Amino acid sequence: MTLPASIRRFAADDSGAMLVMWGVSFVVLFGIVALSFDLGRIGITRSELQAYADNIALAAAGELDGNADALSRAQAAAENLIADRKTFGSGDDALSGAADFTLTFYSDIPASDTDPLTAVTTDPAEARYVHADVIDSTVAATFGAVFAALSGNAGPNENASATAVAGFTLYACDVTPLMFCIPPGWSADANAGTMIRMRSGGSGAAWGPGDFGFLDPSKVAVDDEGPCAGLNGVNMDACLLGADGSVTQCFDQRGVDTEPGQKVGIEDAVFNVRFDIYKSIMNGERNDPDYAPAPNVIKGIVPNGGGSCIGNNEEVSPDSLGLPRDTCFGLGTCSRFGDGDWSAGRTAYVNTNYGGADPHLLAATRYAYYLAEIAAAGGAGSSAAILSGLSETGRPQCSNNQSSDPKRRVVVAAAIDCTANPISGSTTDVPVEEFVEIFLTEPVGDDGTSPPTLDIWGEVIGTAGGGAGGTGDAGIFRDVVQLYR
Repeated sequence: MTLPASIRRFAADDSGAMLVMWGVSFVVLFGIVALSFDLGRIGITRSELQAYADNIALAAAGELDGNADALSRAQAAAENLIADRKTFGSGDDALSGAADFTLTFYSDIPASDTDPLTAVTTDPAEARYVHADVIDSTVAATFGAVFAALSGNAGPNENASATAVAGFTLYACDVTPLMFCIPPGWSADANAGTMIRMRSGGSGAAWGPGDFGFLDPSKVAVDDEGPCAGLNGVNMDACLLGADGSVTQCFDQRGVDTEPGQKVGIEDAVFNVRFDIYKSIMNGERNDPDYAPAPNVIKGIVPNGGGSCIGNNEEVSPDSLGLPRDTCFGLGTCSRFGDGDWSAGRTAYVNTNYGGADPHLLAATRYAYYLAEIAAAGGAGSSAAILSGLSETGRPQCSNNQSSDPKRRVVVAAAIDCTANPISGSTTDVPVEEFVEIFLTEPVGDDGTSPPTLDIWGEVIGTAGGGAGGTGDAGIFRDVVQLYR
């Protein structure tokens, strides 16, 4: 056999060819398996880190209530409340504590998720959003490294990372669309039992502590299933301020829209239906259950010339008194914010209405006294007289209805620091320090000037929501914590 013939026969022999194909295919298949396995490990690690980032962001955001310790509480919540594990990443498997993440706080975030975050803040009053950045974790490409070695290349490891942005907002729902200015640093719970003389703030003028106005000038927050649905103009204003029931939807504590505090012709009328007084625009609503008076309407005034309805004719009661103001207002030592001392007026109230024997000695505040009077007469659902043998019984006499809610004489108002957030007429996106429960101690009236300046006299019950703590239960308050990115 010649050499060329042997070569030709070897070249024509195809036995064992599949082994070569299997060898090449095995390398490729092994590479695909290795790649999918390693990608799966990386994906799992990223999912674990993302879940951890989401949870610490939500935990931190839940503490951003604007109080002085909000940022420290947010950091502590993220460190102490959230723990997780990673399965494949480098380092300790446990995820917990400040070593595994960093927090950055923002006062605002862009509308688009693709825009960078820039509004960094260290002010707890401004911090509304928190960005959680989990420390990167390296995932070793175990099988990929073998494939890389077979191919003669270096197999790089992969870094897994995760971030999340969450925010906190408090919404006040079904509250009176009312706001008032407070002094810097003022809080409701620290001033419970004190009186405020709120006066209507003028349009275009600078507002100061004690001035009040209204919320939602565009009426977009009206409850479309409540008594004010479908109304407009002055009838809408009257309903929002005077109706008993669900009148508004929700206001964002972080920013409300305000309007001037003077609604000429309806101001006192819409507030005073709570006191069984129906006049002006409210004259035809006396028997509408949506405008029912409170179960205790002692006010120290009676109809002029007799009858059961005060309307536009009133006179001082000859034998009964309404709840008194803080003594300092009479002395001229306070003008807008009282000190809670009503002892002198209380003595006169008890002497006139109860013959000198105080039946509610444990009631320290006017609101507590009001509630004790209702309870002593059989509760809010009873029609039994609160006062006996006097011109006022304490129960409604003009309206055929009576609210079953003792808080009918309580309004929830948005407290705004008008020094830090100047208001002049209609202003948008004004932050609210807290929502405050205020007990109306006497019918709302004007000061006799022309045009009149509206006065609202009320006693602070406490924080309804939005501030530290919170003692009230008027309205509905929702803490909304959500992920944004």
